Amino acid sequence: MNHHALPHTAHASLTTMPTAPASTAEMLERLDALLPGVEERAARLDGEGGLPVEEVAALGAAGLLVAPLPAALGGLGWGSEPGGTKPLMRALRRIGRASLPLGRLFEGHVNALRLVAAYGTPEQVEEAAADARAGRLFGVWAAEVPGRGLVLEEDMRRLSGGKIWCSGAGLVERALVPAQAPDGVRMLLLPLPRGTGRADLSVWTASGMRASATGDMDFSGMELSPGALIGPPGAYFAQPGFSGGAWRFLAVHLGGIEAVVEALRHHLTATGRGGDPHQQARLGQALAGAEAARLWVGEAARMAEGPEAGASGDGEAAARVVAYVDLARGAVERAGLAAMELAQRSIGLGAFLRPAPVERIARDLATYLRQPGPDRALTSAAQHALAAAAPVGDLWGR
Repeated sequence: MNHHALPHTAHASLTTMPTAPASTAEMLERLDALLPGVEERAARLDGEGGLPVEEVAALGAAGLLVAPLPAALGGLGWGSEPGGTKPLMRALRRIGRASLPLGRLFEGHVNALRLVAAYGTPEQVEEAAADARAGRLFGVWAAEVPGRGLVLEEDMRRLSGGKIWCSGAGLVERALVPAQAPDGVRMLLLPLPRGTGRADLSVWTASGMRASATGDMDFSGMELSPGALIGPPGAYFAQPGFSGGAWRFLAVHLGGIEAVVEALRHHLTATGRGGDPHQQARLGQALAGAEAARLWVGEAARMAEGPEAGASGDGEAAARVVAYVDLARGAVERAGLAAMELAQRSIGLGAFLRPAPVERIARDLATYLRQPGPDRALTSAAQHALAAAAPVGDLWGR
């Protein structure tokens, strides 16, 4: 038996599931049934640099691509309504544990539908809902090269420029992108039929997240369809949603952290090294870090999606939410880095050799943890604390 291989269900597959409306409990059961197959295929996709086409199709067949829609549109409100926060966190965490690249794609899908639901017209929201029901994957792409970013030209009808590091390029069929327009930064929802040739996946040479279908997108010359503009100028950067929404990718990170710690636990059990007190101490530290990350993400989600975050005109409340989620970013990053170091020290050279699952998971997690502006997030939270009058224990208004 390979001592580094995580146990999985034999012959696990991504089965086709019904798309009928489901309760939250049933939807989570459908997801759990898919995940052994997702985990089993993760190593092969990483080795091939392949696209998770089957995985995305399975999420659609199970109804998971519809779950982020508001209940009135047949969804479960995952990411679009407060009642969907806890199950969404569980879903993101569980998908991330099985496959960080797939977790990244699902998180982007949730984010895009959330923004359309929040800022779109009824007609735009209904059209997006129909696309989700048809199994189309949505994504949010914002990164760009300075001076070569996406621009909506003066006629407000044609685009120039593009985006970089677009997760799901070639798989995403509905891309929500911010673009510089004559009246400010505007959100656009762009249809992207597969095979248009606008995606360049060859530029993605990262060591991890190889199966995230990441690449650059060139939108030059694309003409906007009616209804492509979503919301007013500046809506994309509205707080606390813009920064507070980071809790969702933190939930995916959390799944990756748990996968690393699980790999360490399995290694110690399978090799009979669990009785060593030094190994026990390292596992204990890793378990503590994973649990701390879970608590941080749970509280960040509660604050970001709670009534305080949506309070109209309450800038102080919004700033408090953003500061807390910024702190959570730092805490989860440290937990992830610590988990990888502890696992690699305990397992030794085997943690760096394929096909050990921990080797791939650590590469994916190390890459995914590189979110933009980590120093800015931490100093922003510190500035909030310095300006506040409340004691440290009461800064977050519990």
